[in-house]
Amino acid sequence: MSIFWFFFNFFWFNIDYLLIGFFGEIFGTLLDVVATALQTLRGEGVLVIGSGFMTHGLPFMTSDMWLRNAVPAWSSEFDAWAAQALDAGDLDELAAYRNRAPGLGFAHPTVEHFTPLFVALGAGGGTVTTAIDGYQFGLAKRSIEVA
Repeated sequence: MSIFWFFFNFFWFNIDYLLIGFFGEIFGTLLDVVATALQTLRGEGVLVIGSGFMTHGLPFMTSDMWLRNAVPAWSSEFDAWAAQALDAGDLDELAAYRNRAPGLGFAHPTVEHFTPLFVALGAGGGTVTTAIDGYQFGLAKRSIEVA
């Protein structure tokens, strides 16, 4: 597991921001430290944003997905599983994604596009609501708000 941090100043709008990237698993102490630090910033009025689609199976894209927004079962099943766990606030279910998430090998061939969800959930530390759902190019574009 490696982590990288970048700090930028978006000088046109005088906005400072910090980009955090994760490769591999981020659980346990490191997750707690990052989430706690982000909660502290959030408490000071800093907006914390995590971005990405709920499914990220780019290597498995087909022409039907690109041209007709065909939704493969691995994408819809993974999205439904994640939505149910998020709605229930079931972090244990989400944390057991390697053993329980349907279609994981296709929905997230590598985990660095899924595990940042845990940082966003930790930073928000509150109720999860779905802000955007549906599919684009067959990939679940579920986006959540945590407040």
